[in-house]
Amino acid sequence: MILTKRVYEKFLVTDGRRILVDRLWPRGIRRSTPNVDLWLKNAAPSTELRKWFMHDPKKWVRFKRRYLKELKGSRAVEHLIAIAKSTDPVTLVYSSKDSKHNNAIILQKYLEKELKKRAGKK
Repeated sequence: MILTKRVYEKFLVTDGRRILVDRLWPRGIRRSTPNVDLWLKNAAPSTELRKWFMHDPKKWVRFKRRYLKELKGSRAVEHLIAIAKSTDPVTLVYSSKDSKHNNAIILQKYLEKELKKRAGKK
């Protein structure tokens, strides 16, 4: 099971392994915090794409398409798939205030699709 949650929300045992999927470390969160088990900044959109998007919901469809292109063949995605296969649940944490328009939502759906596809190949 892959979940998403804002990094500032309270840590719960039911979150499982919490993986930060932002390019930048979130403001106000110590690096030693138990809120983050692993920081996979390479799973986040490129700096260029992140700056272009600027969390503008009007750019969401184009952002999603571009980010999905970046995810294809990504080592970070392969790492996340390996973690998701061995650990349940996994929570992708992000810092954005917008819970509907952020890269963690796209990444979650992408990973779920990949896991289903790979499970069908066995």
